[in-house]
Amino acid sequence: MVMSIERPKLEGTVAVGGDRRLGFAEFGDPQGRAFFWLHGTPGARRQIPLEARAYAERHRIRLIGVDRPGIGSSTPHGYANVLAFADDLRTIADVLGIDQMAVIGLSGGGPYTLACATAMPDRVVVAGVLGGVAPTVGVEGIGGGLMGLGSFVAPALPFIGLPLRLALVGLVRSIKPIAPVALKGYAMVSPEGDRRLLERPEIGAMFLDDLLNGSRKQLAAPLADVAVFAKDWGFRLDEVKIPVRWWHGDKDHIVPYAHGEHVVARLPDAELYTLPGESHLGGLGCGAEILETLTKLWDDVAPKG
Repeated sequence: MVMSIERPKLEGTVAVGGDRRLGFAEFGDPQGRAFFWLHGTPGARRQIPLEARAYAERHRIRLIGVDRPGIGSSTPHGYANVLAFADDLRTIADVLGIDQMAVIGLSGGGPYTLACATAMPDRVVVAGVLGGVAPTVGVEGIGGGLMGLGSFVAPALPFIGLPLRLALVGLVRSIKPIAPVALKGYAMVSPEGDRRLLERPEIGAMFLDDLLNGSRKQLAAPLADVAVFAKDWGFRLDEVKIPVRWWHGDKDHIVPYAHGEHVVARLPDAELYTLPGESHLGGLGCGAEILETLTKLWDDVAPKG
């Protein structure tokens, strides 16, 4: 039986420049301190674990998921580099009346989280990354993992991107009637850590809700992510001056644990939280812990008035 899941408290789009819009979904306390949660690759605005949503409700946190360009309700768009995303998030925060914020990013959301921390040190108080992608080029680059393959494929995306996008959308539409069975099948071939996580009813419900409601219309975002991750990000890791806390499974089969160690060692103020026995999705299983850790850190670093 598929677990039911509540809809976001608020959902819509924000104009971010020209004729582009980005979709968002809000959970938790509308009057609480703001935490932006940036989805993985692939993923969409509702890819926030129920445990985190419940914690946000209890602890006065305004938890906001954002569609990247080309997913859900967002207009397709190719960023010049990862750093360019920060301008869009700044606009969304302005429109939603948010000054100070925390930003959390899962997997492919990790580089964008660090970009926002770099571009808005006056507004982003703390940041969290869950199994985040590492740079692959330049002096800070590291090889291996799925992004190693992504870097190889990226130059061909301008030529094969449209057919791939159409194929992915067709795949999502075709599995919609059997989505719970398809998710169970994926879990069966996943590493043990991810399999345990995907077998939890609330995690499965979140993924199905996000896939069927956020990703059913278009799937340009994952390909755009791969393309921009394979280039210079537009900032150096030592430019991220705010505190960063990083959670990473030591059995991660997509973004190797060594990539987390690599990035954390180069950030000026960062700590690595190892998730023993967990694979790539491990951070989704400790949503309350992540919000609690970052809330306490926010309190510690915020100016006392």
